[in-house]
Amino acid sequence: MFIEAIKSGFSNYVNFSGRAARWQFWYWVLFAFIAAVVGNVIDVMMLSSDVGESGAGLVGSLISLALLLPGISVSVRRLHDIDRTGWWVLLSFTVIGIILLIVWNCQKGTTGPNRFGADPLG
Repeated sequence: MFIEAIKSGFSNYVNFSGRAARWQFWYWVLFAFIAAVVGNVIDVMMLSSDVGESGAGLVGSLISLALLLPGISVSVRRLHDIDRTGWWVLLSFTVIGIILLIVWNCQKGTTGPNRFGADPLG
């Protein structure tokens, strides 16, 4: 399931329609976290002279940039699964919004079809 979620994230990286199941979203988050940690470890071990005071090295920055659009896409599709518009992803710019998005992303998706498409588990 983990590999399937990663493939789905990359193959639908510009697809902001449809729905993503809860497991797809959380496996994508896990993959992005692992990739960021690996990139930062590479930066610290191999490119320690290029890491600035912010701690942002070249490899970590490239990984973050590469995962930005697929991450937004899977977040929007996850919101569609709980029958909310993708514009709610903009709440991530606020502290309260991040908490609300985490709660929503932990909820079970709408059973059966909703206005955003068929049930990804059905």
